[in-house]
Amino acid sequence: MRGLQGKGVLITGGSRGIGQATARRFLEEGARVFICGLEQDEVEQTVQAFVSLGEISGMVGDVSIEEQAHQIVEEAERRLNGIDILIDNAGIAWEEPFLEITSEHWDKIIAVNLRGMFLIAREAAKRMVARGNGGAIVLMSSKNGLAGEVKYAHYNASKGAVVMLMKTMALELGPLGIRVNALCPGYILTPLAESIDSPEFIGAYVNNIPLGRLGRPEDVAAAYAFLASDDAAFMHGTELLLDGGQLAQ
Repeated sequence: MRGLQGKGVLITGGSRGIGQATARRFLEEGARVFICGLEQDEVEQTVQAFVSLGEISGMVGDVSIEEQAHQIVEEAERRLNGIDILIDNAGIAWEEPFLEITSEHWDKIIAVNLRGMFLIAREAAKRMVARGNGGAIVLMSSKNGLAGEVKYAHYNASKGAVVMLMKTMALELGPLGIRVNALCPGYILTPLAESIDSPEFIGAYVNNIPLGRLGRPEDVAAAYAFLASDDAAFMHGTELLLDGGQLAQ
């Protein structure tokens, strides 16, 4: 991808699954990477595993807590000597029928998937504006932010809201030289997905995907890299669907 060499990239949720694959991809593109995650051992293991690929560092932090979100962005800014690209990737999900969703579970999903997305994006965008060099922000939404799925009302609502957050950010930040887009993956086979669904469900789900396979973290990482790169220089305020053709049906 053009324009990623030497760029400073902050990746939230970067210590496992899609975020980890994304850290690898940006390092392979010659970018400098800072990751955050919830588990100290996962952050340390990811940094150790990828240090031979380039400049990478990280820290533990909860994006849904304002003070910690501020600390994550502040440390990333210091380590990277400026944030050029934000991959706002951290998120959670679990299956739960609508009639059984508790207020606590609703609040938890919204806190991480929407509040955390907002807190990190706001802090990173402030620093991009202050530097005056522009930048690129990609928010993690989902296919479920564009179409509903049973037993995921809280998750669907959070991801739909992320799309509208992205569009409003694009209107306000575009004139300041900051591109903002959202990525909307379909079913991606990650540790999180495997913790939610049974092997039988995962095997049957492939029948819903015209390409005949589940998505891989590397597929999403490639899309993140594209949206952040100069190859996507005129993509702004839009959502990129990455679902193997599922919503085409």
